[in-house]
Amino acid sequence: MEPQPVIRSVNIGTARPTEFSAPGVTGIDKRPVTGPVAVAAPAQGSGVTGDTICDPRHHGGPDQAVYAYAAEDLADWALELERELPPGVFGENLTTEGLDVSGALIGERWRIGDALLLEVSAPRIPCRTFQGWLGEQGWVKRFSERARPGAYLRVVEAGPVAAGDAVRVVRRPQHGLDVATVFRAVTLEPALLSRLLPVAELPEKLRDKARRRAGAKAD
Repeated sequence: MEPQPVIRSVNIGTARPTEFSAPGVTGIDKRPVTGPVAVAAPAQGSGVTGDTICDPRHHGGPDQAVYAYAAEDLADWALELERELPPGVFGENLTTEGLDVSGALIGERWRIGDALLLEVSAPRIPCRTFQGWLGEQGWVKRFSERARPGAYLRVVEAGPVAAGDAVRVVRRPQHGLDVATVFRAVTLEPALLSRLLPVAELPEKLRDKARRRAGAKAD
C-alpha cells in the first residue's frame, strides 16, 4: 500500500525588495510556519492567511489562491543544482509529500485535513522574478524544459491547513488533461494547445490565450 500523501510544509511570504519585478517587491521568499493556517477563496491576493502577493496582475486571485509544489521535485532540483532547496523556496504555499502535483488533473480536488477542499486550476509559469530570486543562469528555460511546474489551486471549501495534514484526492475528471501538459502547451509545445480548449475547469483567461494562440498557429 502506498503511503498517504501529506502536507510537508505550509509556507507564507512577506514583501521583500527585488529588482526583478515591476512593483519592486516580491513575496516569493516563502518560509515554513507552524500551526494551522486559515485558507479561503480570495477576491485577489493569496488565499493563505498571512501570505503576501505583490503583483496581483499576474499572481493570486480565485484561480491562483494557493500554489503547491512536490517535495520530491524539489529534491530532484536540489541534486541537479547542488544546493539546498528548503520548503517554500520555489514560492509554494504548500510543499507536498507523496503526491504527483504536476501530474494532477485540471479540476482534480484535494481534501486536506477535515475541512479544506482545493481544486487544481493551472500550472505555475516561470518569470524573471523567479529566476532572479534563485539566481540560476537560464533558470526559466531549464524550468520550462523540465515541465514539473507545480500547480495553482482554487479554494472550493475554506478551512485550515497545517504541516502533517493528510491529502486525499476526492475527484479526478475524465478529460485526462494534467498540469504538466497544460504547461508544455503554453510554453514549448504549442501543438498541444487544442487539448486545452474543451476543459472547462481551466481558468477562462488561460483558455482564451490558448484559443488565440491555437488560431494564430492554424493561420
